Amino acid sequence: MSQVLKEMSNIGIIPVVALNDAKDAAPLAKALIDGGLPCAEVTFRTDAAEESIRIMATEYPEMLIGAGTVLTIDQVDRAVNAGAKFIVSPGLNPKIVKYCLDNNIVVIPGCTNPSDVEVAIELGLETVKFFPAEPAGGLPMIKAMSAPYTKMKFMPTGGINENNLKSYLDFNKIIACGGSWMVKNDLIEAGNFEEITKLTRNAVNKMLGYKLKHMAINIGDSELANKLGDDLENMFGFEKCEGLESIFVGGQFELMKSHKYGEKGHIAIGTNYVERAVYHLKRQGVEFIEESAQYDAKGNLTLIFTKNDFNGFALHLTKN
Repeated sequence: MSQVLKEMSNIGIIPVVALNDAKDAAPLAKALIDGGLPCAEVTFRTDAAEESIRIMATEYPEMLIGAGTVLTIDQVDRAVNAGAKFIVSPGLNPKIVKYCLDNNIVVIPGCTNPSDVEVAIELGLETVKFFPAEPAGGLPMIKAMSAPYTKMKFMPTGGINENNLKSYLDFNKIIACGGSWMVKNDLIEAGNFEEITKLTRNAVNKMLGYKLKHMAINIGDSELANKLGDDLENMFGFEKCEGLESIFVGGQFELMKSHKYGEKGHIAIGTNYVERAVYHLKRQGVEFIEESAQYDAKGNLTLIFTKNDFNGFALHLTKN
């Protein structure tokens, strides 16, 4: 997977933007960054697209800017010269795809059926857009097509919103979802970028799904940890479960026989996607203890501690 596609996967949500006036490009870019989505697919549906891409790419170079609804090679050139890092099209035009690949430009063409996917494979692609996602069969259709085409990845766009986003992203063949619910035209035209920031932040939080999983207290003694576990079980009926390093009680208490991180203990924060959460938190300045990372059998990150101390308690992310 290319670095651009990897970045898109980490971001998770790709805002699909249609700008009628290039003056809105800079404040919109700032609103998206402030909301936690440093990315935009600016569609070539309007005359302002090229200049909007140029403004965003110049004033906010940390953003991953792409061009959408690209229908011609001329539009590819204009978009890339303006600063676009990827090209998205509603359908699969072999001529455009080949031109992009020959010029080392990341291209994500639209596919809605097995024939499209086979053409994409023949051209050398490993990621395609699924558009329009909901009208074309949604997640069931993507899963059905993934069965014979096991190496193909998808970026669904069209009908995606905060209510069905997680169901799409939970499928491991989907790298990210395109959506416009946080960048609606009426908000842009009204200059309501504060609301766009709010909707963007809500979208990121809904995607990551943070929740308090459990709290661990450092006891430092196996016998005492067991006794305290028994006390909680007897007092409140919480089920006690003993592990090698700790005693879990009721799922929310963890009594540590020994500890490595946190003077007093640690707090476990659950998230839908640990790796995406790490990406987004790093953007906020959060640092992580890389050697604390744990992975499952498929190589997916499942747990990692932050360097940040919370009044003597360490913090770690874990899978919901």
